[in-house]
Amino acid sequence: MRKHTFIKAAMLTLAAAIVSSCGKKIEFTYTEVEATKQDVTTTVTATGTIEPVTSVDVGTQVSGIVSKLYVDYNSEVKAGQIIAELDRTNLISELSSAQANLKSAMSDLDYQETNYKRFKALYDKGLISANDYEQARLSCIKAQQTVTHQKESVKKAQTNLGYATITSPIDGVVLKKEVEEGQTVASSFNTPTLFTIAKDLTDMRVIADVDEADIGEVKEGQRVSFTVDAFPNDTFQGAVTQVRQQPTTESNVVTYEVVISAPNQDLKLKPGLTANVVIYTLEMSDVLAIPSKALRFKPSEAMLNEGETITDTESPVKVWTKEGPNLKAIAVKTGVTNGTLTQITEGLSEGTMVITDVQSNMADLEDESQQNSNPFMPKPRNRNNNKDKKKS
Repeated sequence: MRKHTFIKAAMLTLAAAIVSSCGKKIEFTYTEVEATKQDVTTTVTATGTIEPVTSVDVGTQVSGIVSKLYVDYNSEVKAGQIIAELDRTNLISELSSAQANLKSAMSDLDYQETNYKRFKALYDKGLISANDYEQARLSCIKAQQTVTHQKESVKKAQTNLGYATITSPIDGVVLKKEVEEGQTVASSFNTPTLFTIAKDLTDMRVIADVDEADIGEVKEGQRVSFTVDAFPNDTFQGAVTQVRQQPTTESNVVTYEVVISAPNQDLKLKPGLTANVVIYTLEMSDVLAIPSKALRFKPSEAMLNEGETITDTESPVKVWTKEGPNLKAIAVKTGVTNGTLTQITEGLSEGTMVITDVQSNMADLEDESQQNSNPFMPKPRNRNNNKDKKKS
């Protein structure tokens, strides 16, 4: 407290010394701004990637040679449409083999059932042993199981033959083609991808990476605007549809994925484009606001001594206005702020001029005072004395 008092006293002493030595008064020029109704917004910026809302990787569950392709990049397809075919030679052979095994099993079943009936009749009459009867019964049961197994093998072979015809699972557009005719695809462990199909390119989305420091302000439904380098003069609109909880850490930077809708009726947005995103986390329209620096303005002792100070409040939150040579403090209540603008909810009326900054001529007077008091500064020459010396 003593330190601040000493500094204020020193400033007043310096100001008095300047005034007394120069004979001039310190003048203050105030910067005033009108309190007006305006929009107060806060935003979060991020970057993201544009992608279709729904895309499907179409693959094959059987191995073989691609014998025919019916679509290419950007081809429009319908659900169920044939888009490729694999060579069926081996698959047809497997089906034929399974069908032949089924016929053989069914023939063996007929024999075992007939044999079982004969042995049962003999056993009932006591002409054969129980062991022979049980052997015939078990052989019949095994034959029935073999027939069931061979039927399933035939179904599997028929299904694999059907897999040789690749169809589109959805209506959409082919984004990617991974194979060419004559290429061999193998599906031993992983299902190979043949095509990538996007469901609807008029309905896109942006997956944006938002920093952990800003993710707390992002909520579903907030308005979003974004631009892409491909169309730098266009601004696209969207909305937050999902805030994902799974974090991503890269180079010790934690981000969260935010899904943003991106209507694309004119098909300008293409999958893979980088979007520069602005998320409007707060939007207040037509509210009374002033520059935030007006709340930080505090007059000095020299300013207060210039005129009469009218202080209506001891509130820590106040703004200053100027009425002629006098400064007046007004208590206010604040609302939302974006750092640059602050909403005023009470204490101030629209059109009131508030002080945001001040400038003075103290520095100029101080320089002039130092020049006058410095004995080593050159003095202006007296022309009258020089004339007298010449006459003499």
